[in-house]
Amino acid sequence: MNAMQKLLEFFQLEKLEENLYRAQSLDIGTGRIFGGQVLSQALAAAYRTVENKQAHSFHAYFLREGDVKKPVVFQVDRARNGRSFDNRRVVVIQHGRPILNLAASFQIEEHGYEHQVDAPKIPLPDELDEKPFLSTKQMNSLTPRMRRLMTTQGPFEFRFADDIDPFDLNKNEPIRQIWFKARHDVPDNQALHRQLMAFVSDFHLVATSTFPHPVSYLDPTLQIASLDHAMWFHHDINVNDWLLYDCFSPVASQGRGFAQGRVFTLDGRLVANTSQQGLIRQRDKARKPFVPQKK
Repeated sequence: MNAMQKLLEFFQLEKLEENLYRAQSLDIGTGRIFGGQVLSQALAAAYRTVENKQAHSFHAYFLREGDVKKPVVFQVDRARNGRSFDNRRVVVIQHGRPILNLAASFQIEEHGYEHQVDAPKIPLPDELDEKPFLSTKQMNSLTPRMRRLMTTQGPFEFRFADDIDPFDLNKNEPIRQIWFKARHDVPDNQALHRQLMAFVSDFHLVATSTFPHPVSYLDPTLQIASLDHAMWFHHDINVNDWLLYDCFSPVASQGRGFAQGRVFTLDGRLVANTSQQGLIRQRDKARKPFVPQKK
C-alpha cells in the first residue's frame, strides 16, 4: 500500500448514527494530529450529508490539540439545504471535547462572470528537483520529533521554487512558492480531490510568516500552531497534476502570523485560495538551545 492509499484510508469515515461519524487519526511524524487531517476529515463528514453539490468554501477554528492515538468523532449539523447552496456545520470531538469547528458551504454547478489574476512567473516543476530542505549536519541538529517530521515521505511531492534555508535567521521576504502533486494516482472523484486539497493546504502556509524575523520555524523554542483556516474553491481540483501553492504573509502581530495562499494549475488557472492564522511566539523556557547550522 502506497502513501496515498494509506492516507485515503483515513477518509473512510464510519457512520455511527445519522449525522455522526468516526475516523482514525494519522501521525505524519509530529506525534499529534496534523491540522490538515482534521480539516479534510471534517470536510469529508460534511460531504456525506450533501448531494449533487461541491464544496466552494470552508472556515474552521482549531480549538485543542488532537491526540493522534485516538479516533475522532464528527458531528454534522445540516444547517441549510437550498436549491443552489447547502450549508453544514461540523464539530470535531475527541475525549468528549471539541477540537475543531468547521463551517462549509456547497453549491450546484453554475456558470457566470469570470476573471482572475495572473499566476506568478517562476520555474516550472520539471526545472526543479525534489531536494531535501536540510543537509545531514542540519538534520542531525534537530530534535527527534522535528527530524521525524522532516524525513517522513508523505503522499505529496513538493518542489520549491525558492531556496530559503530554514536555518537562515536573516530577514527574508514572507513569500514561499511550492509546486506539489500526489505521489500516486488519486481516483477521479472531485469531492475527494477537494478534501485532499484541504489536507495539503496546511503544509508550509503559516510558517511563511516567520521569514521576515530572526527565528526559524524549526526552532524548538518557537511555539507555532494553527488557530484558524479558510479555503475557497473556484474551479475543479486535480491533485494528480502539478499545482502551485503561492504563499504570502502580509502581517504578523500580537503573537499571531497571518498568511494567504493561492493555488494555480500548471497552465495558470487560479483554482483555490486559502488563508490561515497561526500562533507564533517564543516559549519562556527553551527545551534545547537552537543553534543555526550552515549547509
